Amino acid sequence: MPSLLLFQNVRVLTPEGDADWLLTDGAHIAHIGMGAPPDLPMARRIDGEGGYLLPAFIDVHVHGGNGFDTMDATPEALRGMAAFFAAHGVAHFLATTMTANRESVRRALRNAAACLGAQPNGATLLGVHLEGPYINAKAKGAQPGDYVRLANAAEYADWLALNVIRQVTVAPEFPENAAFIRACAERGIVVSLGHTLASYEQALAAVDDGARQTTHTYNAMTGLHHRAPGVLGAALTCDALLCEVIADNLHVHPAAMALLVRAKGTQGVIAITDAIRAAGLATGESELGGQTVYVRDGKATLADGTLAGSILTMDAALRNLQAATGLSVAALVPIFSTNAARQLGLAHRKGSLRAGYDADLVLLDSALSVRRTVAEGRLIYSAVEM
Repeated sequence: MPSLLLFQNVRVLTPEGDADWLLTDGAHIAHIGMGAPPDLPMARRIDGEGGYLLPAFIDVHVHGGNGFDTMDATPEALRGMAAFFAAHGVAHFLATTMTANRESVRRALRNAAACLGAQPNGATLLGVHLEGPYINAKAKGAQPGDYVRLANAAEYADWLALNVIRQVTVAPEFPENAAFIRACAERGIVVSLGHTLASYEQALAAVDDGARQTTHTYNAMTGLHHRAPGVLGAALTCDALLCEVIADNLHVHPAAMALLVRAKGTQGVIAITDAIRAAGLATGESELGGQTVYVRDGKATLADGTLAGSILTMDAALRNLQAATGLSVAALVPIFSTNAARQLGLAHRKGSLRAGYDADLVLLDSALSVRRTVAEGRLIYSAVEM
């Protein structure tokens, strides 16, 4: 018999407005209702204590956490990451790679391909976000510069054949990278512009080739100037481009977050963490792409002070973005789940609370801390004993 979970005494945030209770039936949402919940002795009742029930978060740009990294290329690393993400409300994620040599990237891709799907006691791995190596060395951020290169058809054809890449980050200003953009777009892979010094015109040309997103918007891209709008200008004004944002108050000032949401609307922004293996660990030294990372004062940097990913979690990002924008939790739902699901072609069953959709849920208390996380009906995290 399928497992029944009945969430009650909770604000269920649906696209049509608040409801009072939600019932899952196996992997799917069975019913959402108003008033008193049904009397179902076989269901496991979960008291929301007046908190919020919303679609579980989807993180499409995350390198690692709790001491693990995608580039470790082991099942243990992906399982460890997935368990850590679940504790912060994430039910689905794209394991994100670093710029590296061809074989290191291939190992990470092959490992992810072998581990696709639900992870034990953790979030579901949807695929890989290939960040680099086809980026601009002058906008590499914390990506290892020695491995930055132009797109090579023989190399990326091998990677694409593994059928695990769901999103790529690429610099569009190089003619060699245009064929890569088109090849990914033809496969339905989300092409995201990032680590780039492209002009506004070059960014729009990439949109014509199939680009549909910008990577950690504001960071590692040409900024907005009134005579040279840059990639940021394209991101803010082109409806075809959705915009990732790292809402940690370090990569992007709260006022700039608010500006992004005003410009794009809540349907045009995707919250990400860009978290690295140091996320969830104590202050000290860590590693990213073979480089030493120093974590102090809530910030991860290379030795020269360059921001090295983040130690952000998605629940903290929600709290930060709400404070920056003043929007309600309900209004922010698309930024944390619906928009990512739409980009990945999953909006017909994920990213919203509707009867018949996958039971991907996060229960938050009134302080927006995670109490429960459910992925396709599996209770993958509980802050309290059940």
